[in-house]
Amino acid sequence: MAFTLPELPYAPNALEPHITANTIGFHHGKHHQTYVTNLNNLIKDTPLENKSLEDIIKETASDASKAGVFNNAAQVWNHTFYWHSMSPNGGGEPTGDIKAKIDEDFGSYEEFKKAFKEAGATQFGSGWAWLILEGGKLKITKTPNADTPLAHGQKAILTADVWEHAYYLDYQNRRPDYLETFLSYLVNWDFANKNLKA
Repeated sequence: MAFTLPELPYAPNALEPHITANTIGFHHGKHHQTYVTNLNNLIKDTPLENKSLEDIIKETASDASKAGVFNNAAQVWNHTFYWHSMSPNGGGEPTGDIKAKIDEDFGSYEEFKKAFKEAGATQFGSGWAWLILEGGKLKITKTPNADTPLAHGQKAILTADVWEHAYYLDYQNRRPDYLETFLSYLVNWDFANKNLKA
């Protein structure tokens, strides 16, 4: 069963003015679609063809001979997770269980925000900034390229894509500004609460 490009959870222009429909069009319609297409081509007529995306990622993560499969599968998963990490009504301080957990594990929302922005800004080259749950504690991590918490037994709560194609049309080289905007106006705390409970 071939994978298909997941639909966005909002209209392509719903995140404007913070992320434009132009960026979403290229990012979702071209980049994300390419990962889906590549993955389908790579797993066709192989034992991975009928596995779930999560199983493909876990099975290929430490196999150098399957790096192409892993990279495309992980990027399909990471991007789908990223779209849901944002909301047109997002941003600002967390609410609900995630607020209490952030306060408990980071000391305050401000400390979390500082650490998350630093992780995203200091990820050299392409990659991702993540809020994860590991060993019952919230942590911030960053991964290069297609790498994903899923490959390391960690539970993803939120992510910000820091590949240039995620922000360059709107922010050029100003990655810290994009991350500030992500947290101030876009981050989907409802999604984070859902992931924390799951």
